[in-house]
Amino acid sequence: MDNDIKSGFFSDRSRLEMDDYVVFDYRFEAFIEPEEAAAYLCQEQSTAQWKRPGVDEDLRVQFGAKVIELAVEAVLEKPSTALPSIPDQKSYVCRVKIAHPHRNFGPRLPNLLTAACGEGAFYSPGISLIKLRDIEFPDSYLRHFAGPKFGISGLREMLDIHDRPIFFGVIKPNIGLPPEPFAELARESWLGGLDIAKDDEMLCDVEWSPLSERTARVGKARLECEQITGRPKIYLANITDEIDRLKDLHDMAVKNGANALMLNTMTVGLSAVRMLRKHTRVPLAAHFDFIAPFTRIPDFGVDTKLITKLQRMVGFDVIILAGFGARMKTSDAEVFENVEECLKPLGHMKRALPVPAGSQWAGTTVALYEKLKTIDFGIVPGRGVFGHPMGPKAGAASLLQGWQAFKEGVSLEEYARTHSELKAAIEEFGT
Repeated sequence: MDNDIKSGFFSDRSRLEMDDYVVFDYRFEAFIEPEEAAAYLCQEQSTAQWKRPGVDEDLRVQFGAKVIELAVEAVLEKPSTALPSIPDQKSYVCRVKIAHPHRNFGPRLPNLLTAACGEGAFYSPGISLIKLRDIEFPDSYLRHFAGPKFGISGLREMLDIHDRPIFFGVIKPNIGLPPEPFAELARESWLGGLDIAKDDEMLCDVEWSPLSERTARVGKARLECEQITGRPKIYLANITDEIDRLKDLHDMAVKNGANALMLNTMTVGLSAVRMLRKHTRVPLAAHFDFIAPFTRIPDFGVDTKLITKLQRMVGFDVIILAGFGARMKTSDAEVFENVEECLKPLGHMKRALPVPAGSQWAGTTVALYEKLKTIDFGIVPGRGVFGHPMGPKAGAASLLQGWQAFKEGVSLEEYARTHSELKAAIEEFGT
């Protein structure tokens, strides 16, 4: 690659009108010189050919992606991972930021991600491994995205809960129950104090539990529990399905009494969620299915915090994500990054409620609070409520008791002496 090609894909941030660019942040491993690899990365993802034969022009000025930061973090004797067609020779581990003119794709996520994660980036010459760590968006780009319609504040207003975390519960057994016993489990959990009873991500519109019947029965139970307890409740129904069914399923579920809806984000697609956000009348919750397959490898794919950011941009009010502990195989640092993406300023957008998942029960709420240092999160136990030995009513009650023990400054064990639901939870889940 000659110097002219290199120079055409390099610039300083100060020389660019950054409102016209998004910034792709990559970490890559290359078996050619770092500057050459970075130039190829820009070339392949933007204007791979920047002039016509016999014409005096250079399309890179307006349309070319440009390296604005490049650092070599390590030099290896050979590639860290043996891959087909990768020579066994010295390799460079690099961090690069690339300013990409968003006029190339506009405020369209399929086209944005084609540039950031498509053929040009992941098959770029000389690069063996690459991971997209983040994308920086200027306000001029973010203004095209609506973000959460309700956000944390709207969800708290719906539930009239302003002084503690929000308690979700995944109705279990998750697969196999017909609508009537399923609704009864939800009823019991709400009577015990649960805020949000939800469908499992695996539960969809199936013949043994049609969404129409399930939402009608659970929606009716929700309204009855609100009357009995005097407290607002939410039924979070899973409408994950083919894209052309989403609006109809939304309308039917909401009419039947589901007052929040869940989608498995990456299986239906970010743009499908963005479409539904324009249509919805209730909060939307994201589940993290199909995210791990392209995020968990340390040096390849996409960083989870970027997926969280994109989920917030397309309109999710609640983002369920891989949480702390061995169950989720996720580092604490990664969980913190994802929670921060839900809560930190992002243009004009409302904050989304982070819900770190993974083997939770009454004893884990305070630990989450102490780690996150905020009450703006949700916990989402399954067995912790619906596997409680005294039933889901007691399981839900134990969640509230665990939090109340913390508020009163006493240990779980001490509080459990006078609260049988918490005592049973400690005996069942505390080992």
